Amino acid sequence: MLVAKEGYPYITGLLFPAGPAFFFGWNWIGALMLGLSAFVIFFFRDPERKFGGTDRQIASPADGRVVSIRKEDGCEAISIFLSVFNVHINRAPVSGLISNIVYKKGKFLLAWDERASVENEQNSITMDHNGQPVRFVQIAGILARRIICWRKSGESLVAGERIGLIKFGSRVDVFLPAGSRIDVRVGQRVSGGKTILGELP
Repeated sequence: MLVAKEGYPYITGLLFPAGPAFFFGWNWIGALMLGLSAFVIFFFRDPERKFGGTDRQIASPADGRVVSIRKEDGCEAISIFLSVFNVHINRAPVSGLISNIVYKKGKFLLAWDERASVENEQNSITMDHNGQPVRFVQIAGILARRIICWRKSGESLVAGERIGLIKFGSRVDVFLPAGSRIDVRVGQRVSGGKTILGELP
């Protein structure tokens, strides 16, 4: 399984002192470093995935649990909470062109707090799918202090392609055009680039 390159500094930083710790007989410290490095590798895992939905179906941009489905700003909005045990790679919900990316500094409230959608550090990505805008927002949580976006405005992507990640626990909000069909429910577990969230009108 692939590991996101953003995890390498953490993994190296934990593995480097493990060897000397075992050499000097500090076995518990060495074991702790190995255990933490294994967790970081697990956290930054980057599985290969291919979306199998139709052109109008929306892929979940993240792994996690659906915590809210609502109408907001004239859109159908879905919030997905990512725990530290979920894959944290974020993926394109639809095929199309990235028309806008807006980063905003903010707080680090708990990701499931409704205020997080407005007050937390976040990165909003809008995609144009045959004239229909689909927006999703990477939102930092209390542990997630770094949002990563590998893409730029003007890039063309296929649904399920990697876009970025959020480090150590987070939330993703998805905004679909009014009239879109929602195929998930609150409490449901979803997989980024695999689960179908719904269908565009």
